[in-house]
Order: sequence, then structure tokens, then C-alpha cells
Amino acid sequence: MSRVRIHNFSISLDGFATGEGQALDTPFGHAGHRLHEWMFATRFGRREVLGEAGGTEGVDHVMADRYGPGIGAEIMGAGKFGPPGWQDDPEWRGWWGDNPPFHTPTYVLTHRALPSLEMEGGTTFHFLDAAPADALEVARDVADGQDVRIGGGPTMMRAFIAAGLVDHLHVVQVPILLGRGVRLWDGLEALEQQYDVEAVSTPRGVTHLTFTR
Repeated sequence: MSRVRIHNFSISLDGFATGEGQALDTPFGHAGHRLHEWMFATRFGRREVLGEAGGTEGVDHVMADRYGPGIGAEIMGAGKFGPPGWQDDPEWRGWWGDNPPFHTPTYVLTHRALPSLEMEGGTTFHFLDAAPADALEVARDVADGQDVRIGGGPTMMRAFIAAGLVDHLHVVQVPILLGRGVRLWDGLEALEQQYDVEAVSTPRGVTHLTFTR
């Protein structure tokens, strides 16, 4: 059976994966882009996220670049696809422009029935009202034996982890304090007992935590 993977998910030292006050011009609330500066500095981040050349090729790049290979479908929450209320905007097509960085069928979990959006680069957004296990079954059917990536945000990711559905979890702890927002770890007491855990720190001051079973 295909595996379920999470990659490049950044959190602050106090465990917040997004800040408070998400809106169209502040996708991560008061956190801004501080959680993801480590990634933007890498060759992976420049290429896949910013559409630019250059970037570092050290450990951060190597870890980030594991995001894509072997993925046949993605599942994300409504809060990752757009700001609060995006379902009422018929022109909204996600944050990422015409060529999103997913390159797979991508299932957006939302309670609103919406038509699918076919984008450039192999990404098609499908909108699904389903529990984690049911959404995973749908995604696995189209992944054709490849792995399924869980793309966030933290609330839906926590639901997949709590349900025991995640086989590989890559969390990047960034040396900042946010103080408020949405935390990843709440309610996941003793999660480490279910996985083999490794930690790698890099010169930028981030720590890559991988939970694998």
C-alpha cells in the first residue's frame, strides 16, 4: 500500500505552524514568511516556490527536495487553499498562480461543493467533504500506487496524525517565537512512541525532525 507523507512543515519554537490573523494579504497571519525563510533560501525553494534560479544546496535543500518524488496525490485543508471566505469568491484559484507546485491531483477538504479546477503543470484541485480516512481512500485510488502527501494546514494535519494515518512526518522547527496562532502538537501526547525519530540541525538554525514508521 502507498505511504502517507508530510514534508517541509515548519513550526516555531513554541509549536505554532501559522500565526494569528490570516487574511488575503497575510496567508500566515502575523508570522509573515518567517516560518519559511529557510526554505526560500534553498535551491528547492527558489525553483519550486519562487520560480527563480539559485539558492543553497546544503542539508536544507536536500531535506526540502524530498517533497516531490514518489507522490501521486495530495490532500490539503481549506485554510491552505485560500483565506477565510475564499469559497464565496468564484474567481479564487489558490495562492500559487496558474502553475501550482503540487503537480498531482490535489484534494481540498471543504464542506462546500465546488467544481474541480484544472491548472497548469499537472495539478487539478478537487473539493471534497470527507473525513481523513475517507479522503485518503479517494486520494490513494488516483495515486496509482504512489504515495499521498498531506499538505496542511495544522488543524487538518493534526487530524490525520491523530487518526494514525501518517507514515512519514517531516517537521522543520524554526528558531522564532510566535506566541499565538495555530499549534501543531496539541492533543498528540506521546506521538514519538509511534515512530522512529531523527533530528538534524543545520547552519541556518533550523532543526529537521523526521518521524518514520
